[in-house]
Amino acid sequence: MKKSLVVMAAMAVVGIVHADDFARVVASTPVMEQVAVPRQVCQQQEVQAPASKSGLGAILGGVAGAALGNQVGRGGGRTVATAVGAIGGAVLGNNIEGTGPGQVQTVQNCHTETTYENRIKGYDVRYDYAGREYTVQMPYDPGSRLKVRVVPVI
Repeated sequence: MKKSLVVMAAMAVVGIVHADDFARVVASTPVMEQVAVPRQVCQQQEVQAPASKSGLGAILGGVAGAALGNQVGRGGGRTVATAVGAIGGAVLGNNIEGTGPGQVQTVQNCHTETTYENRIKGYDVRYDYAGREYTVQMPYDPGSRLKVRVVPVI
């Protein structure tokens, strides 16, 4: 007892307040955690885009309807018949024009898929030092030996 006190006092005088030593690792067990891993998945898809109308059918139908409406009635009735013929002809001409074959376009559709992976978070380490067993969690696997810092308690 006196010898260890003398050693600690000498260490304090010299400025050494700790010493490094090695302990024997009894067990090192990985600590796992489940981590979400999102990833973007994209695929190409061909779609038929409808062709747009030129408006020519509505114009020609309106002109034809107005001409036919103008043949009906007299005075104010003729004006109303011309207007109704123009509107009806425009609607009918637009519907008759229809649409031709549309264009095929390639569209990219993307969505996010989440998968889960098990990753090592750290290690639960049991080690033996000076006949006593201790436990610590470490970010890495220490192997068969673990460096320990011994600090005297005065």
